[in-house]
Amino acid sequence: MTKPLGRNGFKYRPQFGVIIICKDEADQAEVYARLKADGYTLKVVSV
Repeated sequence: MTKPLGRNGFKYRPQFGVIIICKDEADQAEVYARLKADGYTLKVVSV
């Protein structure tokens, strides 16, 4: 049996994440490469 859609029409699936504060763009690229090599699924953001 499949789960019914929520009131907004979407199926909710919990996700968990960690935010890492980097020194600069070069640090962000290095951290991204390291975590990607370790097999993590990543999203890059700039705020």
